[in-house]
Amino acid sequence: MTITSELVPTSFSLAAVFSWGTSDFLGGYAARRANAFLLTTVAHASGLVLILILALAAHAHFPSARSVLWAIAGGVSGGGALALFYRALATGRMGLTAPVAAVLGAAVPTIFGMATEGIPGVIQVVGFAVAACGIWLISRAEDGSGPKGIGLATIAGIGFAGFYLCISQAKDGSALWLAVLSRSGALAVTGTIVVFQRKFNDITSAGIRWGLLAGCLDVSGTALFVRATQTGRLDSAVVLTSLYPAVTVLLARLVLHEHFTRWKAVGMFAALVAVPMIASG
Repeated sequence: MTITSELVPTSFSLAAVFSWGTSDFLGGYAARRANAFLLTTVAHASGLVLILILALAAHAHFPSARSVLWAIAGGVSGGGALALFYRALATGRMGLTAPVAAVLGAAVPTIFGMATEGIPGVIQVVGFAVAACGIWLISRAEDGSGPKGIGLATIAGIGFAGFYLCISQAKDGSALWLAVLSRSGALAVTGTIVVFQRKFNDITSAGIRWGLLAGCLDVSGTALFVRATQTGRLDSAVVLTSLYPAVTVLLARLVLHEHFTRWKAVGMFAALVAVPMIASG
């Protein structure tokens, strides 16, 4: 694969990084004053409406029955995981919980991608290692803070891994429709939980607004990730998009004034260095 052709999936992956990173910050912030599953249901609903309108307007190609099932399964796995992730971001430090979920979410699909698509080039492998180190450095707690929210972030990371693996199997059809289907599965999961919880008013009007925006950004990231997997390797797409905690951490620093240590800066620099290395294969 040439450098020029590799730039296409890399561009999709990096766009997903900014979409997911911003969405996670907004969702985690809003979840501090709302029920996480209710908030995520609002986010899934808004994202579904947006991406459905785009799919219909673009007259996008509808995927096969097999891809439909894989996309829905991915949404079921990632939908509930996102609610837990928002809760983890709300209860713990975003600079710690976001990278933990990213590392776990990336590890399994990356290994799977290498096993099914072959070992990539040496520079890409080094880039994977640098990216992993960067994410780990971003996640380090250096100020004595406890691991609050880590348990939820761990479970969320496993759910994200399931989403990556399922959505990678849905190769045919438009990325827009695959995003619609995955978001439908996600909405079904969180909506069902909200019905059983019966906490329909456990959210503020501001939380609803943030949830609507977070949902639109999140589903946009999903569509971009699908395009990255359709035009490039699964492991490259997963590793690159798993750099989204850098955006979340930076926003937490700028808006919430979370402590931004020297090692976090090193980690973010390492993550940026890893991008062209992964894209050079």
